[in-house]
Amino acid sequence: MYDCSLSRRIHVIDNVTVASQTFLILSTITPELVRQYNHDSNNHTVKVITILPERVKWRVFIEYFHDADHLLFSRENRQHCWSFSKFTPRKTIFQLKKWMMFSTDTNVSNILGIETSCDDTGCGIVSTDGKLLGEALFSQQKLHSELGGIIPPIAKRLHKEHIEEVVNDALVSSSMDMSVIDGVAVTVKPGLQLSLAVGVEYAKKLCSQYEKPLIPIHHMEAHALTIRMLEKVDFPFLVLLVSGGHSLIAVVKSVDKFFLLGKSYDDAPGEALDKIARRLKVFNLEGMEGLSGGKAMEILSEKGNYNAFPLGEPLLHQRDCDFSFAGIKNSARQFIVEQEEKYSIEGDQVLPSVYDLCASTQFVITKHLCRRIQRAISFCQWSQIIPNDKQSLVVSGGVAANKAIKAALWKVCQESGYSLHVPPPHLCTDNGVMIAWNGAERWIANAGIVPHGQLASVDFQGK
Repeated sequence: MYDCSLSRRIHVIDNVTVASQTFLILSTITPELVRQYNHDSNNHTVKVITILPERVKWRVFIEYFHDADHLLFSRENRQHCWSFSKFTPRKTIFQLKKWMMFSTDTNVSNILGIETSCDDTGCGIVSTDGKLLGEALFSQQKLHSELGGIIPPIAKRLHKEHIEEVVNDALVSSSMDMSVIDGVAVTVKPGLQLSLAVGVEYAKKLCSQYEKPLIPIHHMEAHALTIRMLEKVDFPFLVLLVSGGHSLIAVVKSVDKFFLLGKSYDDAPGEALDKIARRLKVFNLEGMEGLSGGKAMEILSEKGNYNAFPLGEPLLHQRDCDFSFAGIKNSARQFIVEQEEKYSIEGDQVLPSVYDLCASTQFVITKHLCRRIQRAISFCQWSQIIPNDKQSLVVSGGVAANKAIKAALWKVCQESGYSLHVPPPHLCTDNGVMIAWNGAERWIANAGIVPHGQLASVDFQGK
């Protein structure tokens, strides 16, 4: 029973044990009644938490009943009171337990991360022991897909309009405020300059206002390390980062040491998929509205024949780990033009062969990625740059969410003796959680942390 009425009786509604100490969660009206409860029960070692109704808020007070030297918190500490807006008593208790779980370990730090490198405004809060405490995201994807691509000035305006709301939502979801945040991480490169500027400026504002250190983050390094928040992947490991703006293979030696094996000469795979999707007018098909081009092509490929159109795989005679996707894009366009002439396609009409074209395009991109990864694995095995007991491939970035590509890479790893590690889809795409976790890794390693008095030295860098 959750009794938060205006009666003067005290009712124990829950309890929680943290750090071997028992907290009673009580429903009452005044702290004085709690003291009376403590006196009547003759128990002077129990911390008592009281939940007081205050209109639409539930104000939570911590009362203490033994020597100050043994307190987890002090009355002078600003954390002796919280307000949970529009929470029910049950949810208040849940959030309070959650807060206490990560607030009592003095060896754990909390990092807030901000991501605005492209068209997603993201904020995440993680602890240095790998707990996801809160997150929020505002996506511009639907708008930009309707506009035919990302328009930087519009992306910047929407970042500015929503960044404060997104950060506040992440704090609310974690039941925290800035006083318990130890550092602020923010993407500073690479990305769209106008978008990066919004995130960096806001992060500097937070650090200056609350006297917090700033942790500059490389967007692609954050993608590479996200998996370590979820699974045990030790350094060094091989990573394939594939997204709408980037494509590279590297050996990750530590939090801030990457050995580049290959990169794209031209387009990124996600960029090629998006452009081909727009050329095919896939967004005119039912159910494709608001999706990214890559996701739409992945869905449509399931109904197509991947051998229908012989798109050539690039760089077959080049013995390295570099990529090229511009040729695939141009080859696909030639087949699209031929098919449009064949079927007399006009205006917004969609080709009847759209499914086969999607499948054929996705297939050749998948082959190209797999072949380069095979070469990278062969190099690592020959050079022993990755020990035999640490043969892991991490795949991240938006394209890593593609099920067909992931399945093909798993086959390559299986045949090569490597283990495959891929974050869940919502952490493959751009988000604030990955920035916060990269900040947490840097916090632990004491690498690249900028004191709040030196914020002027931090700048952003576009593509």
